Formats: sequence, structure tokens, C-alpha cells
Amino acid sequence: MKLARLNSSVLRSLLEHCRMASFALRSITYNSFTNKSAMVDVAVEPLLWMVEKITKYLGPIMVVMVIILCSLILVILYVFGAPFVLSEQGWFPFIFHIVFGHWLFLNTLFNYYKGVTTPPGYPPAVLSDTSVATICKKCIAPKPPRTHHCSLCNKCVLKMDHHCPWLNNCVGHFNHRYFISFCIYMTLGTAYISIFIWPLFAREFFDAKKTFKSLLQGSLLFYFLKYNVKEPELEENVPSGHTHTGSWTDYDSVQHKAVTFLFFLTFSVVLALGMLTMWHARLISKGETSIEKNINNKERRRLKQLNVEYKNPYDFGFRQNWRDLLGLTEKRTFWRHILFPSSHPPNGDGIHWKRIPTPGFVTKNGNSFHSC
Repeated sequence: MKLARLNSSVLRSLLEHCRMASFALRSITYNSFTNKSAMVDVAVEPLLWMVEKITKYLGPIMVVMVIILCSLILVILYVFGAPFVLSEQGWFPFIFHIVFGHWLFLNTLFNYYKGVTTPPGYPPAVLSDTSVATICKKCIAPKPPRTHHCSLCNKCVLKMDHHCPWLNNCVGHFNHRYFISFCIYMTLGTAYISIFIWPLFAREFFDAKKTFKSLLQGSLLFYFLKYNVKEPELEENVPSGHTHTGSWTDYDSVQHKAVTFLFFLTFSVVLALGMLTMWHARLISKGETSIEKNINNKERRRLKQLNVEYKNPYDFGFRQNWRDLLGLTEKRTFWRHILFPSSHPPNGDGIHWKRIPTPGFVTKNGNSFHSC
């Protein structure tokens, strides 16, 4: 009987503590200014701080990595790819690959350099009343529309898309074109190299004997066992009782490793960067940035409960959205200013933005809806 009372008392005590904990949690999140989302933000703040610090210091290293890998690709193509095309396909394909390949490389290099060195755009110290959308909580300064604070740069960035560690720079209004152009040309260039090097790669990689030789060449096992390779086509010329030492050289081993490395590197870039490029191209086509997509999705879910359809106020259609980003105004043309290196700025100043004529919200039956 006493044991039952004791258990009942312990259970009541536990329930009371649970109610107190639940009340404390609700008291912390009692209004829209301190809600559960704010609590989660505070909880993950140390983790975000660590990620930001790592990303900040990794930026210069990743830029150097891009330069080194691009240089390696060029060296391998010049040393192994060009002689292969010249000997196997002749002068006309060789000249075509030289011209087309260098066009892709020049555009990739130019847009990457501009993406790294061009500031994304920052709000001026003084803004007119018409150009202020809100106040930045971290800068404690006026913030124009589509501007967001970058914690890595510790600045507000005009039309910020994201902080790119591969550029060691924020992607904003004034270098967004360089970023997407670099992604497109890099994807096209690596896809072109993968197709270009495929015949030589297939000849090297799918030959089991060459792969086996390449793995052994330069290893301790190779020198310890004094590994000799017989050349089947020369065996008939070797006198009886003698072994012919193979002609597999260090150059052959380097070629095998270099061509294999080149194909897997470029093909991996095509897959990874290709998906990233399609993602950003889709955002540009809808007239929004990576940050604005998350904001618009939240607003879309909120208005859906009111039976209201949300419309992005900066979406002017596929063609106009791309023209604004690429800066195709003032008689600028796609053939001259996009297919070839050009330093022209995008449309607008990044502070004042056009909006669609409607208030931004349209009810599902087509009638306009003014939000308060």
C-alpha cells in the first residue's frame, strides 16, 4: 500500500515538473517576436558561427584550388590531348578544338576573375526615404529593398544571393552576372573536355593491362620485384630463353594517370556544377535570389491559408528577368556582350527596384488583393 502511494506521489511530481517545463517554454515563446523559430536560431547560433568562420578562412584556399585545377587541366590537354587529336584526327579538327576550347576557357577565366574581384554592391551611407525598405538589425542602418546582411563580410549586400566560398566573395547585384556566366561557361567547358578526352580516356582506362601497369609504375613493389612487362607483339622476335623487357615508360604511366584524372575531374564538375547552374538559372528565370526564394516560399504558405495566391513583385517574365540580370540595354547585344568578355554593369543601381503594377498579391479567382 505504501509502495503504491509512493509511486503515485513520484508520478504526480514528474507530471508537475513536466507542466512547469511546458509553462516555462510557452512563457519564453509567448508572442510573435520570441517564438520557437527564434529559439532554434539562438540554439544553432554557435554552430552557424563555426561554419561561418571555417567558410571565411577556406575562401582564399578554394580560390587557389580553382586556379591550380584549371592550370592542371590546361597542361594535360596541351601535353596529351592536343597531340592525340593531331595524330588521330588531323589538322582541321585540331584547329577547331584549339579555337572553340580557348573561347570557352577565355570566357570562364574572365568571368571567374570578375566574380572574385568585383564588389557585389553595398548600400550607401545616406539613403533617401523612397529607397529605404527596413533597418538592418546588425548594421543598424537603412536597408534598401532586396538587400540582406552577410555575416561573413559583415556588410549589407545589394540584392544578395549568397556568399560563395569558391569566389571568396558575396554574389550580389553587381557580380551576379559574372557568377552565373562563370557557372555556365565552366559547365560547358568541362562537358566539352569530357567529350573531347573520351576516346583517349577509353583507350587508357578500359585497357586492363595499361591500368595494371600504371598502378605498379613508380611503386615500391615495382622496383622490389623488378617488374618486367612482356610485349606480346614482340615475343616472336625474342630469342629462345630470353625475356624481353617491356617498353612501358614513366611517360606512359603519367599519361594514363593524367588522362584518367582529367576525365573524372571534368565529369564530376559537370554533374555537380551543372545542377547548381540549373538551380540558379531557375531562380533567375523567376526573378528571385536564393534568399528571396525562402522568403517567398514562407509568404506563399502564409497567404495560402487566406486563399490568396502570392506573386513575386520582381518577376517580369523569363525574358525580361534575364535581360535585367545580363544588362542587355543601351544597344547591348547577346552576341557581343555575353558570348564575349564584357565588363558592362547590370540594369539598375541595386537600390531602386521596379515592381509589377499589381500590389503583389492576387486572389485565386483573379481579383487583386491589397495587404495591410
